[in-house]
Amino acid sequence: MNQTIYMDNAATTKMAPEILEAMMPYFTEYYGNPSSEHYSVGAAARKAVVEAREVIAASLKAKSNEIYFTGGGTEAVNWAIKATADAYECKGKHIITSAIEHHAVLHTCRYLEKKGYQVTYVGVDENGIIKLDELKKAIRPDTILISVMFANNEIGTVQPVKEIGDIAHEKGVIFHTDAVQAYGHLPIDVDECHIDLLNASGHKLNGPKGSGFLYIRQGLKLRSFIHGGGQERSRRAGTENVPGIVGLGAAAKRAIEHMEENGVKESQLRDHLIDRISAEIPYCRLNGDRVKRLPNNVNFSFRFIEGEGLLIKLDSKGICASSGSACTSGSLDPSHVLLAIGLPHEIAHGSLRLTLNAENTQAEMDIVVDAIKEAVKDLRDMSPLYDDFMKKQK
Repeated sequence: MNQTIYMDNAATTKMAPEILEAMMPYFTEYYGNPSSEHYSVGAAARKAVVEAREVIAASLKAKSNEIYFTGGGTEAVNWAIKATADAYECKGKHIITSAIEHHAVLHTCRYLEKKGYQVTYVGVDENGIIKLDELKKAIRPDTILISVMFANNEIGTVQPVKEIGDIAHEKGVIFHTDAVQAYGHLPIDVDECHIDLLNASGHKLNGPKGSGFLYIRQGLKLRSFIHGGGQERSRRAGTENVPGIVGLGAAAKRAIEHMEENGVKESQLRDHLIDRISAEIPYCRLNGDRVKRLPNNVNFSFRFIEGEGLLIKLDSKGICASSGSACTSGSLDPSHVLLAIGLPHEIAHGSLRLTLNAENTQAEMDIVVDAIKEAVKDLRDMSPLYDDFMKKQK
């Protein structure tokens, strides 16, 4: 059996052993309800939640009372967008987002459109960077929210978040950014970037699934998203997932402490992948900005092949990869992100996303490139379109 080379860290990450170790006592020893702080078992759980909140707040240069724990990134996105729409509809019912957002944002916006809200989907350039001039022109007197992701989950492009925040702040519009892919990989200062709402997820940074948070700038009028109890300062009801929160806090601390060194290593591995694939496989295209991209993201489109066939061949060699977002892996439609940057359907269908981590090695990257070369050749040899194309080149 082939050794597994995991290259799908944008979908999820392996939990780090020290994160699991940090969580375990809160399953078995400190299992109390944090709301039952009048006895020691509950007080210990409450203390752990407070400490995790402080760690995450510090990582964003935010206040601890601005951090609210959720069941993941998608819940936090829904909370940010729906609650803003509800709280500020007296000002207007217009929302701005980008054409390449995660479906958590896009589907939430489409839900609100059915409720009478108007949504403008701002375009991006060929590298996936939002068109700032178009964004500025889209702002209206009734615009209440701008929601643009910090970095794209498919092509890795990092958005000009500070510039977007400056525009929103100047116009008095609330700015939300989905930072699921960026948090723990890139430095984030919510005040410097004028970010009002920000969400992240634990399982993207070697923490547990089912854990996440929403940063809500103090002073925003957002109401409760889940009703029932007084948890999370009466804004998100339900007994806190203490082990998950502890794991999220430990994962955040670990990611922030090692961000710089991990970023350097991941960028070197990423660039090695990009350089070899670009040089050794003809008729391919790097998707996303070459420089303004996440340190661990590589996305290529290969002409004359289907991405699904490529994934199957890589899987047979123990290589885990994807053709785009894990949330749309069952869809037969090409990636909306790749279409938005101008790729035709037939090329968008032949895409491959490789997202690595600091535990990967250059030797593994070479194995991956060699496997891709072989798979692409095999698939093209079976393609009548490729055969016709090559005949025309002679």
